[in-house]
Amino acid sequence: MGNLNPIQILVDTVSVGGLYALTALGLGLIFSVMRLANFAHAELVTCAAYAVFALSGQPVAVAIVASVGTAMVLALATERLAFRPLRSADQTTMLIASFAVSMFIQKLLIFTVGSRPKPVDPLPILAQPIAIAGAQVSLLKLATILACIACLGALTYLLRRTSIGLHMRAAAEDFTMAQLVGVRANSVILAAFVLSGFLAAVVALLFVAQTGFVHPRLGVQIVLVGFVATVIGGLGSLPGAAAGGFLVGALATLLQALLPAELRPFREAFLFLIVILVLLFRPNGLWPAPGLKERV
Repeated sequence: MGNLNPIQILVDTVSVGGLYALTALGLGLIFSVMRLANFAHAELVTCAAYAVFALSGQPVAVAIVASVGTAMVLALATERLAFRPLRSADQTTMLIASFAVSMFIQKLLIFTVGSRPKPVDPLPILAQPIAIAGAQVSLLKLATILACIACLGALTYLLRRTSIGLHMRAAAEDFTMAQLVGVRANSVILAAFVLSGFLAAVVALLFVAQTGFVHPRLGVQIVLVGFVATVIGGLGSLPGAAAGGFLVGALATLLQALLPAELRPFREAFLFLIVILVLLFRPNGLWPAPGLKERV
């Protein structure tokens, strides 16, 4: 059996769940306003991570700014060049376009930087452990928790207290009605892509600091789990996406702690089995959006 220290499990759950929640929110923001499952979000995470790698040796603040800027610019470029021309197409076409964008960027990265993993450690000071109630907790996990709380708090404030946030919430509820009452579609969609790029950069920075390397498929695994979290939480529901992320994080952490050592390599299989069981009883997710309608 794994380490059953409750403090260790709690810290691991919140830190892992926070990363999944931020990833799920990045996906959920786009789905809520466009009904697009944007799998190219994985490449936003990957390219942001490579920006950190490219600036290894530079001040951390420079690498962070470059990472955020890279993800946001790439998010805007994909919206303008790939998704806006197809905005009136059906959802299947949009989904295929997101896969095409994802594969194009991934293959471009392999062509330019190679497919081998490259070591990177942007925040080595955070590797030091500290003792909390008998548990050895790394500063990185605590920093991850604080960063996730700050991002979730800022996003909540933006969505509830600013005009663009109110417009995004209105668009998520009923995009057509929001347009009829004066909400500008382009502004809302661009804001959603900018925010998704920012969240992708935060995830990239924290994920790279935890794994210690970058490679062209870095973002695929975490975005796949983030998508599972949005499905569990309820597609189109931003609170559901965040809650689903924390739920998946809790399940992954508990499976890691409770499974016998020989079964831990198959943790994801058990995780997805639990997800299937949840969806059999709640096919729309645990916290579905109140009005899930097609965009016109």
